[in-house]
Amino acid sequence: MIVFPTAKINIGLYVTEKRSDGFHNIETLFYPVPFYDALEFVESDNQSAPDSLIVTGIDVGNHEDNLVIKAVKKLRERKNFPMLKIHLHKAIPTKAGLGGGSSDAAFILKGINQLYGLEMNNEELKAMALEIGSDCPFFIDAVPAYASGRGEILQPLKTEILNNHYIVLAKAEKGINTKIAYMNCRPNVPPISLNSVINTVPVAQWKGLIKNDFYEYAFDEEPLIAKLIDEMYIAGAVFSLMSGSGSAVYGIFKNRPQLSELLKKQTIWQGLI
Repeated sequence: MIVFPTAKINIGLYVTEKRSDGFHNIETLFYPVPFYDALEFVESDNQSAPDSLIVTGIDVGNHEDNLVIKAVKKLRERKNFPMLKIHLHKAIPTKAGLGGGSSDAAFILKGINQLYGLEMNNEELKAMALEIGSDCPFFIDAVPAYASGRGEILQPLKTEILNNHYIVLAKAEKGINTKIAYMNCRPNVPPISLNSVINTVPVAQWKGLIKNDFYEYAFDEEPLIAKLIDEMYIAGAVFSLMSGSGSAVYGIFKNRPQLSELLKKQTIWQGLI
């Protein structure tokens, strides 16, 4: 079976509270973009051997730590299915704030559930996905959703506000470690609810109203992030912001833009959504 895990962007991201369990409460809008990894799994020829994983494309480091394998192990704690050979082709970069690893994990949970008729509903899959990563539950449905709690309390948007907008994703050279980014943020409640802004203010007026609480730390780590946002606005973006904890930024345009040489060099995906 082959599935195509999707990337996401965060339209705004506020870290509102440090929780007693060590996690943080957040407020954000997760929005999927049609930028994909490819994930194939088949039954292993050797059913007495562990699940195997081959990763091609972008280098993601130690395969033993890959969230795909973690997801398969979690699922095996609850359900029986054949041992697998898994091939993950990475296009979504790591440490970019685009959710690629979490998406890979969620999509293999969904794929195995479907292929082997495990009869887990989406709420059960989301609960399992949360054990893997805070943004993992979003990718079970992978529809635009306002998120709170750790990111697992999801309220789907009634309209896809970015339909017919052109999106450019660009990534700075240095990746940002999400765990360290959380350690360096200062939780606070935004003066205006993100949900309220998104539902009442046109996209072209989001600049200055919607922010990302990780930006200050990420900019100190990689100043190119700010330059990429500036270049997005110069190219005609109606809104631009860093996604997640960085280091990818996105620009939202009404039409396909003419990009500067810097943006061309750093762009990892662009297209209409």
